[in-house]
Amino acid sequence: MVVPDGPPIRKTVPAANAPVLKKTLEAFYDSITNSGRPTAYLKSAKQLYTWMIAPLESHLEALGIDTLIFSMDGGLRTIPMAALHDGEQFLIEKYALGSIPSVSLTNTRYSPVKNVPILAMGASQFTDQNPLPAVPIELETITQNVWSGEAFLNDQFTLKNLQTQRQQQPWQIIHLATHANFEPGDLSKSYIQLWDTQLQLDQIRQLGWNQPPQVELLVLSACRTALGDLDAELGFAGLAVKAGVKSALASLWSVSDGGTLALMVEFYHQLSQPDVTTKAEALRRAQLAMLRGEVRVESGQLRGTVVLQPATASSELPENQGYSTF
Repeated sequence: MVVPDGPPIRKTVPAANAPVLKKTLEAFYDSITNSGRPTAYLKSAKQLYTWMIAPLESHLEALGIDTLIFSMDGGLRTIPMAALHDGEQFLIEKYALGSIPSVSLTNTRYSPVKNVPILAMGASQFTDQNPLPAVPIELETITQNVWSGEAFLNDQFTLKNLQTQRQQQPWQIIHLATHANFEPGDLSKSYIQLWDTQLQLDQIRQLGWNQPPQVELLVLSACRTALGDLDAELGFAGLAVKAGVKSALASLWSVSDGGTLALMVEFYHQLSQPDVTTKAEALRRAQLAMLRGEVRVESGQLRGTVVLQPATASSELPENQGYSTF
C-alpha cells in the first residue's frame, strides 16, 4: 500500500497462493454475476476481503483514508472490489474506490468537472439486438435535469456525429448509452454499437480524445464494457484510459436497462453536490443509494433522489428487481 506520506506498507499473505487465489476469484466472479443466487458470492467476498483488505485495515484507519485506488495484476482487474465484504459491510460502504492500470501511466492531476457540459449519445432501437427503452430517458434526464449538455439519440448517434461534436466543441465529459460487448482475443470483434456502425475496440484510439482539452470523463453506459481478457482485461474502459481519456466509468458485466438508468442519473446527481469533490465518491454514493433501495424504478418511473417528470417517465421500464450496483 502506497500511503500519502511515508514509505509503502507491504504485507505478505501466504494463504493466497496462485492456485487458491485463482479458484477464489473465479468463484467470486461466477457467483456475483448469478442473479439466481443473490447471496452466493458472500463466502468468496469475505475470503478476498480477509486476504486483501484486512491486513491493512489498522493502517487505513490510523491514516484516516477515505479513498482506495487499486492497481491490479492480470486476473484481478475484472473483480468488483466494491463488493468485497467484511461480514458486516461491503467495501464500498467504507471507502470510495477506483482503479488504474499502473501508477506510472496515470495522470494524477486533478481537474474539477462540476461545471463542464456533457455530450450524451445513445441508441434505444436496434435491428438485431434488444431495445433499450430507458436510454432516451437517461440522456434527457442527464442533460436537462441533473446536469447540462446536449443529447443525440438513435440516428444522431453516428460515428461521424460523434467525431464532429468533439471537433466543434471541446466536450470534456462524453456519455455513451447503448449496447456493447467485449470478445476476448481479436480486438476487432469487440465493439460499442452506434446507430450506423460498431465502434471497434481497435478504433477508439483514433478518436483523438487525448487532444487538448483532454476528455476528463468517459462514461460507457452499456453492457460488459469493462470486461476483457488478459490481453486487454479492462476492455473499453481500460483502452479509453490508454487512449488518453483522464478517467472512465463502465460496467463489469451485463446490466439491466432500468438499473443503468437509475445508477447513471444518481451518479451525475451526486457529482453535482457541493460536498462531492471526486468522481469516485459520486459513484460510491450512487451505489449506496441503490444498495439501500433509495433509488429504484417503480411504476415505470425513477424513484429516489431525482424524480423524473411525467413526460420522461415510461411504462416500458422494468421494475427494480434487485439491481446489482457493482
